[in-house]
Amino acid sequence: MLASLPQAVILLAPGQKISLANPAAEQFLGQSQRRLLGRSLHEVFMLDDARLMERLAESDAPITARHVDAQVPGQGGRRVDISTSPVVDSAGWQVLTLSDSAAVEPLGQAMPADGQGVLRGPEILAHEIKNPLAGIRGAAQLLARKVTGKDQALTHLIADEVDRIAKLIDQMQTLSRRTTEPVEPCNLHETIRRASSILQAAGTAPRIEEEFDPSLPPVLGSAHGLVQVLINLLSNAREAVADQARPRIIVRTRFVSGLQLHATDRGKAVRLPIEVRVSDNGVGIDTSVRDHIFEPFVTSKKSGQGLGLALVRKLVRDMNGRITHDRDDVGGWTHFRLHLPVAPSPALRMKD
Repeated sequence: MLASLPQAVILLAPGQKISLANPAAEQFLGQSQRRLLGRSLHEVFMLDDARLMERLAESDAPITARHVDAQVPGQGGRRVDISTSPVVDSAGWQVLTLSDSAAVEPLGQAMPADGQGVLRGPEILAHEIKNPLAGIRGAAQLLARKVTGKDQALTHLIADEVDRIAKLIDQMQTLSRRTTEPVEPCNLHETIRRASSILQAAGTAPRIEEEFDPSLPPVLGSAHGLVQVLINLLSNAREAVADQARPRIIVRTRFVSGLQLHATDRGKAVRLPIEVRVSDNGVGIDTSVRDHIFEPFVTSKKSGQGLGLALVRKLVRDMNGRITHDRDDVGGWTHFRLHLPVAPSPALRMKD
């Protein structure tokens, strides 16, 4: 199976020593597996970003990075996509995959500055990719019945990674989808409490404090989309406060005047007077990525793929809303602010 993959796959032993390289990896690095075995990764492949190279050595955490500059001795510089995953039940072992970024660019469109139209490739190739993934998963399950010990752990790793890739494709398809869900009047507080109850049912979590303005009118949006947005924001807040001695998550709603968003699809300004603020007293987002957290594949989580907040922004924009982030370093709070339009009154809807 590894020999048939187009991506370069390298199995790294503790200390990032190369233990296995598939044919695509041999071609990528310009050396045979026989010459690669036992050598340190940094002898045959180096990233220009020294900090990212150091993170690769943290074998207990999966890492995914796209469009990063790298050096391959004898071949010069190239731009690559890279991912690493720890091998289950095998401390210090990693699976590393490499591919040239240029090789996948023709599948997509030029990405606008606002991140819309993300990655059209998955939208086109999802069916073709998911079918072989299902075959790989099935083969891994069959192998798991015939092997034991560390070999069985590898089969579980294959199955888990297949599931992760399939989930990643689903998220990318959603990001690239041009159709939007219809909007209608929604009770904002009902959607917040629904999202909160879903999270509470999923496991232990800090109590979510409510500071609601009961006088708020219905908002114009998608109830399903709002629940998905709030689940994502509240889930991120829950992870952020996990290590706090006194964790707090607060959801506040209020009316704010004067805020407008220019909706380019309608060619007119849309007022966004309803604000939902999700706040937590966690350590906050790493300063190096704060300005880019709504972009695809940007994350400060060790196990994150960087698609959750990109999806949140798309869902909010589909409702002609806006989402922002800010950090109160003095007070120790992180705030995500969601601004939404008011649903028109029944009389206005009948007139339209």
